[in-house]
Amino acid sequence: MVSDFFYPNFGGVENHIYLLSQCLLKLGHKVVVMTHAYGNRSGVRYMTGGLKVYYIPWRPFLMQNTLPTFYGTLPILRTILVREKISLVHGHQAFSTLCHEALMHARTMGYKVVFTDHSLYGFADVGSIHMNKVLQFTLADVNQAICVSHTSKENTVLRSGLPPEKVFVIPNAVDTAMFKPAPEQLSRDEIVIVVISRLVYRKGADLLVEVIPEVCRLYPNVRFVVGGDGPKRVRLEEMREKHSLQDRVEMLGAVPHSQVRSVLITGHIFLNSSLTEAFCIAILEAASCGLLTVSTRVGGVLPDDMVVLAEPVPSDMVQAIKKAIDILPKIDPQVMHLRMKQLYSWHDVARRTEVVYDRALTCSDENLLQRLSRYLACGAWAGKIFSLVMIIDFLLWHLLQLWQPSKDIEEVPDFVLPGHQDQEISQAFCEDQTLS
Repeated sequence: MVSDFFYPNFGGVENHIYLLSQCLLKLGHKVVVMTHAYGNRSGVRYMTGGLKVYYIPWRPFLMQNTLPTFYGTLPILRTILVREKISLVHGHQAFSTLCHEALMHARTMGYKVVFTDHSLYGFADVGSIHMNKVLQFTLADVNQAICVSHTSKENTVLRSGLPPEKVFVIPNAVDTAMFKPAPEQLSRDEIVIVVISRLVYRKGADLLVEVIPEVCRLYPNVRFVVGGDGPKRVRLEEMREKHSLQDRVEMLGAVPHSQVRSVLITGHIFLNSSLTEAFCIAILEAASCGLLTVSTRVGGVLPDDMVVLAEPVPSDMVQAIKKAIDILPKIDPQVMHLRMKQLYSWHDVARRTEVVYDRALTCSDENLLQRLSRYLACGAWAGKIFSLVMIIDFLLWHLLQLWQPSKDIEEVPDFVLPGHQDQEISQAFCEDQTLS
């Protein structure tokens, strides 16, 4: 698993990689994670279950991404792949520099590669145009790709030019054991609407500024709890002051993931105002805690009777909240939790991912000339530049092979968890090796 986004950083991609890795370990696979250094966390670390993590000595450059080097990561990636006897490289997130470079180098060295896209991107702004061209270059030679929703698959195929038959849809999941409802903590005198999100434009923070005052005007017994931080927090603070809603809109600031459940179980309705969303894990966490969801129509992931969808405009969102309040008495938090437990399981995600890995490993090997033909198809000028980049990468790899042959790189012994009788000892070992 390769990505710039991993623990101790928190987010949807980080949770996805960690929980998927844990389930793959339980299925008998060997899993190694590669990410950049975080603060003083550099080198090799073990996490629960024997998950091995390489924090390579690269520092984040922008938004937890490393500086693009093209070829700087080739020597260390080659060493890790040989040392750990890796057979497949799985990159995560289109915005991760480390992911793109790892997939490029892995294909040069003849490894099978899989890519998972976790986000949606546009087609018109400068940043999206640049990212889409990079994605077209990276995915030109992947064996298989995974998207977390059908909306995400359509977006990725359009942006990268990948054949649709190469792209699988495997949804995210939720650890329902961590998100259990607590009906006894719900207030009977008021309706609490919870918002937990990064307060940025893409997450619809500007919509909240218009929706919250109108809902408070219509329903005197409604209170909002807003968790999250970001550049749009100032607008929400100003809205609260302007409409004198200090006692009805509680601003929590950034909420650590370990405390998300304690916020969710105090609410009746979860509000998602995102403008673009590939697959919102926060919705699953809220539903697992028994909250009815009101969400913008940007790729809803819940069954129709568990979510009320609205267009991303203030008037429609207010109407959706009205509808949610009307059907709230029919919602049983415990029943909703049990349904989520059946519908969204990380073990199911791991088994479906295993199928994608098997398909990638059966792909035929190709020489450099066969691979270059795909890069040349990326554009009149871009195709030639991409091909030149890969030719140089191929030459540098052979230079490394001459300087330090693979047989001279020491292979590490596999970490094997003891049997069931020693499970407590192995668990303690893993926890001791994990930096908190």
